[in-house]
Amino acid sequence: MPAETTRHDATWMAWPAGSYTLGETTAEADEARGTWAAVANAIAGYEPVHMLVPPTERDAARRLLSSAVTCHEVPLDDAWYRDIGPTFVLGPDGRGGQLLGAVNWTFNGWGQQSWAAWEHDAVASVVATEASGAVRIDSAMVNEGGGIHTDGAGTFLVTETVQLDPWRNPGWTREQVEAELTRTVGAERTIWLDRGLTRDHERYGTRGHVDIVATFADRGLLLVHDQRDPAHPDHLLCRDTAQVLAGAEDADGKPVDVVYLPAPTVLRDDEGWVDFSYVNHYICNGAVIACAFDDPTDAEARAVLADAYPGREVVQVDARPLFARGGGIHCITQQQPSVPGANPEGTR
Repeated sequence: MPAETTRHDATWMAWPAGSYTLGETTAEADEARGTWAAVANAIAGYEPVHMLVPPTERDAARRLLSSAVTCHEVPLDDAWYRDIGPTFVLGPDGRGGQLLGAVNWTFNGWGQQSWAAWEHDAVASVVATEASGAVRIDSAMVNEGGGIHTDGAGTFLVTETVQLDPWRNPGWTREQVEAELTRTVGAERTIWLDRGLTRDHERYGTRGHVDIVATFADRGLLLVHDQRDPAHPDHLLCRDTAQVLAGAEDADGKPVDVVYLPAPTVLRDDEGWVDFSYVNHYICNGAVIACAFDDPTDAEARAVLADAYPGREVVQVDARPLFARGGGIHCITQQQPSVPGANPEGTR
C-alpha cells in the first residue's frame, strides 16, 4: 500500500444517504450534502474525483457538485467511503512493471453496530475496484480503511479495539491480523495502539479508528493528536499514545519522530466530549484538505500541516458537520494511487 502522499489518479467518495447522516430535518440534510460537496469540490481542484451517489440523491448531488466530479449511481447505506471502499495497493505485473490492486475488506457496519445498515455498503467497494480496473483482492478480515495508516514502506498503524474487536473478528489474534495485513497490503511492521479517542467509542463511533489519532506525514514522521486540556478524557490517552509511538520503530528498524497536532480548544458539544481532530486530514495531489472547526487552534494546526507537507497548499474545510455525524474529512475520502509508468494523463 503506497503512502497517501504519493501521486493519485483519483479520489473516491460516497454521497450521504443514511437517515442518521442526512438527519431528521431539511436543514440537517442540506448541511450534510453541502459539507460532502465542499470536500469533493476542494479535491477536484487538484485531481479527479469519483462520487458514488444513491438514486434518490442524484439531483441534489449534481446541483452541488462541481462538473469535474464524476458520479456513479448506486444504492448506499452510508457515506464513509474510506471504510466501505477498497484499499488500493500496487504489485508486480510479472513483466517488470506494476499493477493496481484493490483490497476488498469484509465490512459489517463497524462491528455490527446497532444503528448501522450495511446491505449495500458491504459491496460498495466493488464500484471503485471495477471502475479503476484494479485487480480485486478479497479479505476475510473485517476491517475499514480508517482503521489503518501506512508510511508506504511497510509500516502500519492499527488499534487493538478495531482489528481485534470481537464483533469484527472474533477469536483473531495479533499474529493473524498481522499476517493478513502482510498478505493484502504488504505490512512488514505493525504498530499497535490500545484504542482510539473517547467519542469514537460512543454511539456512532467506530470503536477506535487510528486515522483520528495518528498519521504518517512521511517515512519516520508521525503526526499525533494532542489533547492538551487535562479536563478532557483524551488528555491521558494522548499521553499514552505518544509514549508508545515515541518508542516505536518502522519497518527498517529506525525510530519514528512524533510531531503533535493540537486538539481544538472546544471540549464538549451537545452530545458530550468532542473528538475534533486535525489528524483526520486528506492528502491529494498538491494539497492537504484539512479540518477546520472555527476554533483559535485552526491557524496553529494549519501551520503544523504546512511544515509537515512542504510544497502542498493547505485547504481548510469546516468539518464540524462531519464530526457531528461520526467522522471527518479522511473518513469520507479514499485515494487511488497512480501506477508508475502508466496512464500519465490520469492526473492533473
